[in-house]
Amino acid sequence: MNRRSGTGYTGIPPWIYAIAAAGALFVLLPLVAMVAKVNWPQFIPLITSEASLTALGLSLRTSAASTVSCIVLGVPLALVLARSPFPGQRLLRAFVLLPLVLPPVVGGIALLYTFGRQGLLGRNLELAGIRIAFSSTAVILAQTFVALPFLVVSLEGALRTAGNKYEAVAATLGAHPTTVLRRVTIPLVLPGLASGAVLSFARSLGEFGATLTFAGSLQGVTRTLPLEIYLQRETDADAAVALSLVLVAVAVAVVGLSHRRPHTSTAPQGAPQ
Repeated sequence: MNRRSGTGYTGIPPWIYAIAAAGALFVLLPLVAMVAKVNWPQFIPLITSEASLTALGLSLRTSAASTVSCIVLGVPLALVLARSPFPGQRLLRAFVLLPLVLPPVVGGIALLYTFGRQGLLGRNLELAGIRIAFSSTAVILAQTFVALPFLVVSLEGALRTAGNKYEAVAATLGAHPTTVLRRVTIPLVLPGLASGAVLSFARSLGEFGATLTFAGSLQGVTRTLPLEIYLQRETDADAAVALSLVLVAVAVAVVGLSHRRPHTSTAPQGAPQ
C-alpha cells in the first residue's frame, strides 16, 4: 500500500499540484486583473456615491432577510431529506437543488409567473391588495429561491455525517421529538447550519439574473449592488470596477467565515458519550 506512517504524507501525486495551481490561477488572475484596473485615487468617492451606498444597503438588508427565509424553509427540508425516507425523496431533492444548475433568469421568469400580477398566486394576492413583483419583497424571494439549496446541501450533509444515535438515546429517555430537535439535533449540526447560512447570504448578495427578471431595477427599491454594477458598467467603468471590488471583498469575508474552523460534529452538551 502506498502509505507511510506519520503526518507528512498527503497521498497527492506531484503532478496534481501543477494542475491545482492552474485551477487556482484560473480563479485568481481575473480578480488580479480587476484590481489592476481600479482607479485607486477615486476609489473612495466612487464607492461612497449615493447610488452606490443605497444599492449596498439594499443588498445587505435583502440578503439578511433572504438568509432568514432560507433557514426557516431550509432546516425542515434538510431534516426531512436526511432523516425521513419516503417515496419520491430523490425527486424532491432534485427539485430542491434545481436552482443550483438552473439559469437565474429562468428562475426569475418562474417567480414572475407565480407571484406576478397575472401569476399563479399573484392574481389572488393582487385582489387582496398585496403586490410582490417589482418590489423589495420580490428581491428577497428571488434571493431565497437561488440561495436555499446552499443551506439544504450543507445542513443535509451535516445531518448525515452526525448520524442519529444521540437523538435515539434522547427519544428512548422520553424526550419529545421537538425537544430532541431543539436540545440535541440542532446543537449537533450547528456548524453545518452556520456554514449553510453564510453561504446562502453570500449567494443572495451576488444574485443578479432572477432579481432583474422578477424585481426589476428601481433605485432604492430593487436595485441591489450587482444591478448597480451592471448599470454603471454602461456609463462609468471606473465605478463598476470599484463596486465589483467591494462586492468581491464582502463575498470573500463572508465565505471565509464559513471556513474559519473545521465542521466537526461533536456530542451536544449533556449527551451520552
